[in-house]
Amino acid sequence: MRIGVPSETYPGERRVALIPADLPRLTRAGHEVIIQAGAGAAAGYPDDEYTHKGASVAPSRAEVFAKADFLVGVRGLGANPEAGQADLASLRKGQALFAFLDPLGQPALAKRLAETGVTAFAVELVPRITRAQSMDALSSMANIAGYRAVLIAATHMPKLLPMMMTAAGTISPAKFFVLGVGVAGLQAIATARRLGASVEAYDIRPEVKDQVISVGGTFVELDLETEGAGDSGGYAKAQSDDFYKKQQEQLAAHIRHADAVITTAAVPGRRAPILVTKAMMNGMHPGSVIVDLAAETGGNCEGTVAGETVERDGVQIIGPRNIPSDLPYHASQMYSRNVITFIAHVTGEGGALVVDTEDQITNDTLVAKDGDLHNPRVREALEKSA
Repeated sequence: MRIGVPSETYPGERRVALIPADLPRLTRAGHEVIIQAGAGAAAGYPDDEYTHKGASVAPSRAEVFAKADFLVGVRGLGANPEAGQADLASLRKGQALFAFLDPLGQPALAKRLAETGVTAFAVELVPRITRAQSMDALSSMANIAGYRAVLIAATHMPKLLPMMMTAAGTISPAKFFVLGVGVAGLQAIATARRLGASVEAYDIRPEVKDQVISVGGTFVELDLETEGAGDSGGYAKAQSDDFYKKQQEQLAAHIRHADAVITTAAVPGRRAPILVTKAMMNGMHPGSVIVDLAAETGGNCEGTVAGETVERDGVQIIGPRNIPSDLPYHASQMYSRNVITFIAHVTGEGGALVVDTEDQITNDTLVAKDGDLHNPRVREALEKSA
């Protein structure tokens, strides 16, 4: 099977779907790799490193699409809603695609993708089960986002993070508060602790308390009742408006005393819940920072603007976009490993694609096949959006 790696066309995207070091694993399995010239340059992987590992370099995007049996990318149509539409005419029946597609958030574009006849697999839909951990690119990228969020906060705060004993007296550690204890949240806690900060964290799922403690944080417990706080994919479930109102009231005191707040709460296919209101920010000390990792899906903080830093009464609200692309070398390294593991999972002897819908990983990840939307969650999202 010939695997194609086109350049990314989403504005500012610097990652690449495959790195040179992973190519031997593909060639040993009988695959060929063709990569568009310059596709890895922004991530720190020049063309000659690909050719040294056995790939062929195509001068144009059209050639990659024409020759590839299986296309792999970072942002496909849906996750690249504008520029990604230019690729629709180049896709064909019998060809396969694996990339971030945002099919739950952009089901209409998933339908357009299906109409090309391509067999499309969405990175976001890889199930969070033990067998699929090595393919879970959402978790890989969330680790990077959690790490980077702490560094963003640290560079915007007017304080040092660790406690210091100096001749001029003792400096108290900075106080971080992390909202949402998924992969990004846990990495944020661990990173802030390594840098010497004091960290509290909250999640509506009480079962994550031990995880918070294991990375050095203090878990905040609120007097709230939840029903089915977590779903089978390890995400927090959406709650009622009354629940969020009571939650905000109880979280306000912790937020007001924090030097930095990092929010990470997301619900797949839905707008991110508002966890920090303007009223909750009242009383935060000037110079405090909020880093909203959910900015691209609406934000957890009232007043977040994706891609911008907004100041309110001396408090900076930072809404970063596409954080993994800020660290493209290692983000690509992690993503590439997820990609080649998935390719190995869906290919049989001789390297041919095997779409086994009896297999949970394949079935859950499959968005489109033979001109139709395969995934029931995506079909449901399309019906709701109509």
